[in-house]
Amino acid sequence: MTRQATAVRAALWRAEEKEGAMLRRGVVRSGVAFLLVVAACGSNGAPSPPATIQAPASPTTVVFTLVPIPDDSCSLLQGPSCPFDFSNFSDPTLITNQWHPLFPGTELVFEGTTNEENKLLGHRVVLTVTDLVKVIDGIASVVSYDQDFSEGVLAEKEIAFFAQDDDGNVWRMGEHPEEYDGTKFLEAPTWIAGIAGAKAGIAMLGSPEVGTLSYAQGYSAAVDFMDRAQVQSVDQETCVPFGCFSGVLIIGEFNVEEFGARQLKFFVSGIGNIRVDWSGADETQEELELVSIKQLNFAELAEARAAALALEAHAYEISPNVYGLTEPMK
Repeated sequence: MTRQATAVRAALWRAEEKEGAMLRRGVVRSGVAFLLVVAACGSNGAPSPPATIQAPASPTTVVFTLVPIPDDSCSLLQGPSCPFDFSNFSDPTLITNQWHPLFPGTELVFEGTTNEENKLLGHRVVLTVTDLVKVIDGIASVVSYDQDFSEGVLAEKEIAFFAQDDDGNVWRMGEHPEEYDGTKFLEAPTWIAGIAGAKAGIAMLGSPEVGTLSYAQGYSAAVDFMDRAQVQSVDQETCVPFGCFSGVLIIGEFNVEEFGARQLKFFVSGIGNIRVDWSGADETQEELELVSIKQLNFAELAEARAAALALEAHAYEISPNVYGLTEPMK
């Protein structure tokens, strides 16, 4: 184990031990109240929600069950499916995981708010699954093209790469995000599995269950990407503008360096992520709700493909030592 991996493992252990002790004293509890509103089917094609859905008698409580991390860098860096089995990807671009399906041409639009310098700003995120494929660390990966707008102005755009193993786990193979201040480019904390010590991480487990050990969503010391996640709750209910749903899965995401902060993501079978919320000391306090899903037509998909390829062209220019070592998307 490297000195850095040992230090990271120790930091995770201390954080989870501390929060575990608080849990045993009944201190750490994150209340997530679900406002259930019956909405009619609209032009966005959302299914009509069941008329019988009722708000819970009391707010649903999500308890963060933290499990000590095993004393080996493999589990720390990879997660419960460690080691990464290169032979376990017979059809990696067919991503059919019920909680995280990625079919080419699918576009999801989210709207909400983020907190910046104690001001709530309008936030809009557009996630598009392209028909492009990029080979990363020898694994063919689906390419998503994502755009993040703050008060209507582009703040970030990203190409991210995913592959599904034969056990149904969806892996995040890397990402190239570019951040902007208006039209001014700021930075691109790029990480790609297999380059500069970066490791693939789990975007969604094949069979998520409460009590599962927290898992790495990716790892790159070079850009301080050490995000982890843990299943927080299952079989919940919630409503977003797109519709009302039961059987909702909630995943809590966190970073080693931001103890106590959690980003909560809500997933529905057959759709994927429908809501983003937060708890604890999360600085951005990001809240997003799914407002629409559409299947792009040929022209729209071609436009998304061109945008992703243009972003990749820029990635080769500004990240020659990381992105520059990868094969082009096809």
